[in-house]
Amino acid sequence: IASSPLSPVDLYVLICRNYKGDVDMAEIDHFLPLLMTQEEEGLTCPIMSHGNVHFLWIKHTNLYLVATTNKNSNASLVYAFLYKVVEVFTEYFTELEEESIQDNFVVVYELLDELMDFGFPQTTDSKILQEYITQEGTKLEVAKTKVPTTVTNAVSWRSEGIKYKKNEVFIDVIESINLLVNANGSVMSSDIVGTVKLKTMLSGMPELRLGLNDRALFALTGRDKGKTVTMEDVKFHQCVRLSRFESDRTISFIPPDGESELMSYRINTHVKPLIWIESVIEKFSHSRVEIMVKAKGQFKKQSVANNVEVRVPVPSDADSPKFKTSTGHAKYVPEKNLAVWTIKSFPGGKEFLMRASFGLPSVENDEMEGKPPITVNFEIPYFTVSGIQVSCVCAPACEYTGLTFENKLMRNQSGNILSIN
Repeated sequence: IASSPLSPVDLYVLICRNYKGDVDMAEIDHFLPLLMTQEEEGLTCPIMSHGNVHFLWIKHTNLYLVATTNKNSNASLVYAFLYKVVEVFTEYFTELEEESIQDNFVVVYELLDELMDFGFPQTTDSKILQEYITQEGTKLEVAKTKVPTTVTNAVSWRSEGIKYKKNEVFIDVIESINLLVNANGSVMSSDIVGTVKLKTMLSGMPELRLGLNDRALFALTGRDKGKTVTMEDVKFHQCVRLSRFESDRTISFIPPDGESELMSYRINTHVKPLIWIESVIEKFSHSRVEIMVKAKGQFKKQSVANNVEVRVPVPSDADSPKFKTSTGHAKYVPEKNLAVWTIKSFPGGKEFLMRASFGLPSVENDEMEGKPPITVNFEIPYFTVSGIQVSCVCAPACEYTGLTFENKLMRNQSGNILSIN
């Protein structure tokens, strides 16, 4: 990666860092016209080229983060780094947007220099970075004259000498459902993407062991698959002892302090939609469009989905929104071309309806428009689609007085559902 510039939506370069010097700094000026041309054509590509220079970019709020290279670079690595930059900057500035970059130029440059060295990702752990690059308001303070030992320690993700009056561990299993549903209502493909997240507040350097219930079956274990689900694409935090996991499937680790993602996985299986969405879209003489969305809870009646949000794509030229809902409330989000229907509490087995009407301009492009999916986000306490649960967490080598382990079991379920017309 030759540079990591950040550009706001109003199309000017905000900040730029050239790591290797083999790509001219002026090359970034070609990115903006290329992007505008593609947006006008309605065909935006995550990788664009000008001559032998390639632009790999992502968008976050009102910013574009762009990496440039003139080599055959690993695109997955580049994108992983760009998203890591977003994560680190968000840890520092809470909200990553144009103003936070402008108010913290010095900190941003210091972070970019630590995140990457001569085109190679270096220190990307925000907790380690915060040990020697600290921020007060818009000022930079160098807390230590030398790099902290955590950077070179065998346990680089955790500092020594951590102390808590009360030792606690909180665990969440979070699963997202991806569904592709055709116009006839048939599920064409489905899978589950899950993560196990920790919030650790433990003194010292504890070694923990995490146990999953019998539903969890890791790929290639050879166990009976009768009442299990196979977890594929399993990825662990660097703290997990992979050698032990390979030998006996024990998840043993020294956890990072505070919040972290311990592992992620994917389950390729047939999934019954927990909240079934049906939609009907009608256009009238290019003057208005009416949308009807029906949501039905297909989970047990004793369960309740909280903070349900149904995001319905609408035409980019829509205006004059009108909504009618049987429960909850709906609003128009023009900057994202969405109608967002929010339901605070959705009991299992219930069915709710939203109707929306939008005005359209008198002259309309008759070309086929894309049909983005309807997305649904919600939370169901004490429930996962896969049935996977954290059964235990042990700290055999540590003796804590009053250790509290809490498996909150708050499962965030979400789905991407193709619009049914």
